[in-house]
Amino acid sequence: MSTYRNLQQNSETEASVVSIDKISNDKQQGICESRRTDHQAQLKFVHPAAEIKPDASISLTFDKEAGKSRLATRDHFGQLYVQKPFYPEGFEVCHIVLVHPPGGVVGGDRLEIANHVGADASVQITTPGAAKWYRSNGHISYQNVTLDVKTGGSMEWLPQETIFFDDAQVELVQSINLEKNAVYIGCEIFCLGRTAFGESFNTGQIRQKVTICREKKLIWYEQLNLRGGSEGMRSSLILADKTVCATLLAVSDSICSSELINTLRGLTADLDKGTGMLGVSQVKSVIVARYLGNSSEVARIVMLKLWGVLRPALLGRKAEVPRMWNT
Repeated sequence: MSTYRNLQQNSETEASVVSIDKISNDKQQGICESRRTDHQAQLKFVHPAAEIKPDASISLTFDKEAGKSRLATRDHFGQLYVQKPFYPEGFEVCHIVLVHPPGGVVGGDRLEIANHVGADASVQITTPGAAKWYRSNGHISYQNVTLDVKTGGSMEWLPQETIFFDDAQVELVQSINLEKNAVYIGCEIFCLGRTAFGESFNTGQIRQKVTICREKKLIWYEQLNLRGGSEGMRSSLILADKTVCATLLAVSDSICSSELINTLRGLTADLDKGTGMLGVSQVKSVIVARYLGNSSEVARIVMLKLWGVLRPALLGRKAEVPRMWNT
C-alpha cells in the first residue's frame, strides 16, 4: 500500500502526489528554477511570512579533488553546525553530521539548510538524534532544505526521526535538484505525538512539500497537509490511525529495469508481517517506499533494510548503517 494515495487536490485534501504530466513544461522549469535561485522563495511557496530572515541557516558546498569528496565551503548563521567530516568507507564518500544544538524547534523558528554537491562528489548527511518540533506558542515553525547535486554526484540524506509534539504548527519544504547522472537517496521518519508519554497528535498542523527536479525538469511533486485529530489521520487513504509514517525516495537514471523494484517488493513482503503497512512503487526514475505503523524503531529497521538494497544497486557501495544511527 502507499501512505499517500494520488488524490485530487481540494480543500479537504490531506495529502497528494501531483501528476507531473499535468504540469506544463514551462511551469515545471519555472518551479525548478525558483528552487535553485532563491531559497527563500521555497518557503514563500508555503507561507508568505517565511520571507523573514531565518533564525538559523547553514550552507555547505562539496567537491571532489584528487579522488576525495570533501567539504569545500561552509557558511552558517545561528544554531546550525556540522561536525568535522569523516571517512569511514574511504575518501570516496564524505560523511557529515548536521547538528542543531537546541535539540528542538519552538514556534516561530525558521531553519534553512542548503547542501551543494559538486560533479562526481559523494556525500552522506545524517543527524545525531531525533529532531523535535515543540508545541506551538501561537506561531508557525519553518524548515527549508535545498539539496543540489551536480553531474555524476550523489547525495544520501538520512536524518534520524522527526517527532512532532501535540499542537505543533510546522511547515516544511524540501527541494532536490539533480543534474545528469546524479543520484539521490533520502529518508524521512515522522512520529506524530510522543506516544511513549501517552501523547497523541490531536491538535496542530503539519504542512510539507517535496519537489525533485532532474536537469531543471520537475519529476516529483508531493505535498502533505495534516491536521491533528482530523479525519485524515484515521482514514485508510492517509494515516490509517497510525502514529509513525516513513518515506524513502531514491532517484537515479539507472533505474530502468523491473529487477530492482521486484527485489524491494520481495523484501517488503517479508518485512510486512505484523510490523505495520509497507509498500514500494516506481514512477519512471523515482522509487518511493512508504511505511505506516506505531513504532519508530520498526520504521528505522524497515527503512535501513530498503536502503541496504538501494545503496549497492544505485551507488555501487556496501550499505553500512550510518554511525550516528547506532548511537
